[in-house]
Amino acid sequence: QVQLVESGGGLVQAGGSLRLSCAASGRTLSSYDMGWFRQAPGKEREFVATISRSGGSLYYADSVKGRFTISRDNGKNTVYLQMNGLKPEDTAVYYCAAARSVLPPKKSRPADFGSWGQGTQVTVSS
Repeated sequence: QVQLVESGGGLVQAGGSLRLSCAASGRTLSSYDMGWFRQAPGKEREFVATISRSGGSLYYADSVKGRFTISRDNGKNTVYLQMNGLKPEDTAVYYCAAARSVLPPKKSRPADFGSWGQGTQVTVSS
């Protein structure tokens, strides 16, 4: 099973940017479709974006489309989430996850993923 560790979260003003990283160990990241989710206090875990094993297929939640970009560097065993134009409603703990199998090009569910990182806090002030 792959182990995942997120980093790059922090406090930023509205309109600012952050880049989250998700470093994998234990298995080669190129074996997995990957995703980012987020969870705000009192809310369910929410889909953000997914990327296929090769990086050729991307999918985003409508709420982040045009502002966030998911990417990966399989040589570095790392997945990224570039977040621009941040809004207070983006405040949440962000998690990366490795999918159980090939993902279809649509919104994914947490149950589609078998390995999760511990999360990194993103706070956007107004």
